Amino acid sequence: MRNSKDTHMKKTYDTIIISGGNIEKDFALAFLEKNRDAFLIAADAGMRFLEQNNILPDLAIGDFDSITPEAEKRMAELEKDGLRVIRLRPEKDVSDTQAAFLHAVENGSRRIALLGCTGTRLDHVVANISLLVLAREAGGEAVILDSNNRISLVLPGTELKKEEVKSRYVSFFPFGGDVTGLTLTGFKYPLRDFLLRPRDSGLTVSNEIAAETAVVRYASGNLIMIESSD
Repeated sequence: MRNSKDTHMKKTYDTIIISGGNIEKDFALAFLEKNRDAFLIAADAGMRFLEQNNILPDLAIGDFDSITPEAEKRMAELEKDGLRVIRLRPEKDVSDTQAAFLHAVENGSRRIALLGCTGTRLDHVVANISLLVLAREAGGEAVILDSNNRISLVLPGTELKKEEVKSRYVSFFPFGGDVTGLTLTGFKYPLRDFLLRPRDSGLTVSNEIAAETAVVRYASGNLIMIESSD
């Protein structure tokens, strides 16, 4: 895997996808306000959150089997007024969120933020994390955000500035196989040239940044980074 220095600084997003998981209102609204130029997609029940907060997305996509008849009626009215809607069959091979994600990638998005993608449906959470790998394979990057967590597929050579990382804990997990040559510098619990296997995941939970700049390096694999504030 190539090394790619990433300073983990704030970047603009091409697309924001709002899904139907847990959404903390103040966090989501503040994030949308900061990224007003991004293309906004409502994935199925994500439309409910946007409708409740008088926000019109650029696109709504899903089978919409989890919204109320009243919300469906309102969406039909918005569709007549120009809202673009892609209706999917309930029997399909991808989730509504993945369909929204694939649409974004196929239309040129390379930086995608996903909100409403965590919550009590852990099967959906795991499926959503796999989208981070799909983003990399497409030559882009994606991040899953909620009010307490930031989940990303971290690149080799990523630098984490302590003053910019708002979360207390930083955890790492191999995804889809081993991560080779993992080296963590500037952390409370450093590692050097470590083979991180799925069974070793407890070793890399709840680390903390100790230096002004921490660096994540590895040779191969997919490394998930979760920044948690609580």
